[in-house]
Amino acid sequence: MTTVFSPGTLVSARNRDWVVLPGSSDTFLVVRPLGGGDDEVAGILTQVEEVAQATFPPPSADDAGNAVSAGLLRTALQIGFRATAGPFRSIAGLAVEPRPYQLVPLLMALRQETVRLLIADDVGIGKTIEASLIAAELLAQGSATGLTVLCSPALAEQWQEELATKFRIDAELVLPSTVKRLQRNIVDDDQSIFDFYKHTVVSTDFIKSPTRMKEFVTSCRDLVIVDEAHTCVADGTSTGGRTRRYNLIRELADDRDRHLILVTATPHSGKDEGFRNLIGLLDPELPALNLDDAKGRERLARHMVQRRRGDIKDYLNEDTKFPQRRETREERYYLTDDYRKLLRQVLAYARETVRDASRGQLRQRVRYWSVLALMRALASSPNAAAATLRTRAEGAGKETPEEADRIGRSTVLDTDDDEAAESVDVIPGADDLDEDDQSERARLLRFAKAADALAGRQDAKLAKVGDVVEALLADGFDPIVFCRFIDTAEYVAAHLRERLSGAAEVACVTGTLPPSEREARIDELRAVERRHVLVATDCLSEGVNLQDAFQAVVHYDLAWNPTRHEQREGRVDRFGQAAEIVRAVTILGADNLIDEIVMRVLIRKHEEIRKSLGVSVPVPNFSNQLVEALMEELLTSNTDSWEQLPLEGFSATNLHTEWENSAERERRSRTKFAQAGIKPDEVARELAEVRASLGSPAEIDGFVREALDALGSSLVEAADGFTAVTATLPLGLRDALPPGQAQPLPFHRDLPVPRRHAHLDRTDASVGAIARYVLDSALDAKTPGPRPARRCGVMRTSAVQRRTTLLLTRFRMHLTLPGHDGARPLVAEEARVLAFRGRPDNPEWLPAEEVDTLLKATPGGNIAPDLARDDLDRLLAPGDDGLPKLLSQLRPALDAEADAMAERLRDSHRRVREASRQSGLSKIQVAANKPVDLLGVYVYLPVVSR
Repeated sequence: MTTVFSPGTLVSARNRDWVVLPGSSDTFLVVRPLGGGDDEVAGILTQVEEVAQATFPPPSADDAGNAVSAGLLRTALQIGFRATAGPFRSIAGLAVEPRPYQLVPLLMALRQETVRLLIADDVGIGKTIEASLIAAELLAQGSATGLTVLCSPALAEQWQEELATKFRIDAELVLPSTVKRLQRNIVDDDQSIFDFYKHTVVSTDFIKSPTRMKEFVTSCRDLVIVDEAHTCVADGTSTGGRTRRYNLIRELADDRDRHLILVTATPHSGKDEGFRNLIGLLDPELPALNLDDAKGRERLARHMVQRRRGDIKDYLNEDTKFPQRRETREERYYLTDDYRKLLRQVLAYARETVRDASRGQLRQRVRYWSVLALMRALASSPNAAAATLRTRAEGAGKETPEEADRIGRSTVLDTDDDEAAESVDVIPGADDLDEDDQSERARLLRFAKAADALAGRQDAKLAKVGDVVEALLADGFDPIVFCRFIDTAEYVAAHLRERLSGAAEVACVTGTLPPSEREARIDELRAVERRHVLVATDCLSEGVNLQDAFQAVVHYDLAWNPTRHEQREGRVDRFGQAAEIVRAVTILGADNLIDEIVMRVLIRKHEEIRKSLGVSVPVPNFSNQLVEALMEELLTSNTDSWEQLPLEGFSATNLHTEWENSAERERRSRTKFAQAGIKPDEVARELAEVRASLGSPAEIDGFVREALDALGSSLVEAADGFTAVTATLPLGLRDALPPGQAQPLPFHRDLPVPRRHAHLDRTDASVGAIARYVLDSALDAKTPGPRPARRCGVMRTSAVQRRTTLLLTRFRMHLTLPGHDGARPLVAEEARVLAFRGRPDNPEWLPAEEVDTLLKATPGGNIAPDLARDDLDRLLAPGDDGLPKLLSQLRPALDAEADAMAERLRDSHRRVREASRQSGLSKIQVAANKPVDLLGVYVYLPVVSR
């Protein structure tokens, strides 16, 4: 006869204990190891394997421990939990501890039946963590069945790694290079990749093509995160690539049952149409709102959270460490005589070419953008100039002047409308020459030859970057040098390798490398013990985290979009940066008209507003028009001063006034969207519950100290923690510690933590290894070596006046939560410490604060081992029902506590989901599995007076 095991039942199989999960049948059990996580779930065929009802074995008086056993075992158990019963189902299983402010978007999401959220926090706050936390929770609750992340191909592997290592979500990469491999695993020819694979990270530019988009939209999972969402929104002036991205996201958003999380640090590009199209993806009614009206902002605040660092730095009295300040400065250089001579010759050629209208308006616009690209390349480096002079125009083959302008603005002005973000560092074409136009071709080739001759000693800009980098290295900064073009980056890297030979390691990363090789090259540089320098193009300016290895940014080339400058500096000035000061140095041509135009009109004003507001504000709509007009006048007039350019209808003053108005509007809007209606006390309450069930930072700090001390390590105190000698630890624990950790191993209380060090929180791999060793050795008396935690003990202490018994218990809960496909049953675990005074048949239960005090009690007198053993034997001896007598006598009270806990958990789950439009709250049910597991029994006796 087949035994039926209901969900929550404890069974024994394969020489270990398991919890039966929902989805099991009479012949097939879905099980999770007791205390294990969802990544350890297994299936057992009951007709093939032997499965028996299991009861958690009681503690044995033969294995009594010392005074700290109860606290060590309790905290080790909490750290090991991966399926707690609290309202956040996913947090126990994460390998990252969210900062308090990162719970705000999660609470906002859980108040929506279908999540539609725009996370628009400032650069470096942790938007990836916030979006992934929501995704992990929706998946854990069953509100979503699968996840797709849409991002640029350069960020796909980073997203994959973050999801896997921090959130235990294994996602497949869908890129041009992976599609064939993924399809080989699919047996059914009619099945899509997105049907077969539950979680995917997809290149937006790959999937937006008409041939792939229909299949993707049809098969896309019910949870989508869109990274850098501002690049996927049409604004009336967008290129075809951006429009196709927008059409893709809009089709996904049209399914009102699909969860959609948009992530961007720049939700408002300065174009109101683009912003309204963006929020329209969340709810079609939002674009029509009057956002100058309080009610309109209130409505949008349900779907949008936007905070700057000042909003979250000291949120709930918990400091989130960012660099204390960003030091910015300009370093000027003057062109050598030969370089200045070539620049003037090329400028004269450019003016001559642009004025030539003999071949029609289209050809004139193509030539305009071509010569402007040439001037920009010449300002970058001789190598970029020479390459540009030898390249055909990007605008060749365009059918209209307007199309030529769109392509030109994208490649020359650094707009966000790039058809392919991966090609931003390529050399634009200089001119589209007819093959028989030998005279002009010869002229260009002479320019190219002259540019070649300027490389090296004739290049004052190259000498300046060497001086700047040497000074940064001497001051203890490892810099990233950003260049606009691949040729320039390789040229600068070669120079720095030669100049810094033996003093620093130099690496170069450009768009010629696929994303995986870029990351590998950066990892190699991270591993270098000495000072190091990274030379890169803007393929690394957005979304890539480099704060753990670099503390400074050098702008070798000006970006013609101040947002790009901010993105570059945001690679190092972000949460996780250990340095208190970061630096940003801009190298500027003192006698270069093009640099001066961009610097004075855009970059300096952008920096002024950023310092005033504390966050970047995108340049207003007509900035590109102004820069374009300035450049066009430069190429059509004979003046040598940009301030003398005769502009009609455009003014830098007008631009700056509008920019300041935008900054003020941004200041007001951020006041509203900073926390989006989620009150700090709500976050504090939920955070307290999470930490109560999983262990507070102070508890984990004390646990690690006591455990390492009991296991034979010596500790040396440090400013924010301690350093532990690991060589003397038991072999089993040494093998379990993460490979490559520092020896001795520093443990830090505060983030960020240097590489190869440990952080004192439950998500740290080293802390987890210690907790597993303590727990496993306590539960298995046959474990060789020291066992710092035991399951029972007796001690005298002045902390009690009467006999007091402390119980370490484990509760298993049956939860039923609403999901898209109906109610989803789940099983969760939670450890509780209970204590009572007097005898078990007439207990006086202690309130929670007294139980916490009892856990910290210290011994105050000796007790004979035989007396302690007799005392424990009386409590733990089995009764007629096979349970320890203690448990039999306390069972009614423990069952009542289990039912009360179930009621509190049900209220907690409902509370975090309360909202005016939320449905399904009545479907949330929580029931306790009884009897509870008794893991530890500790008796405290008063000190005997003499």
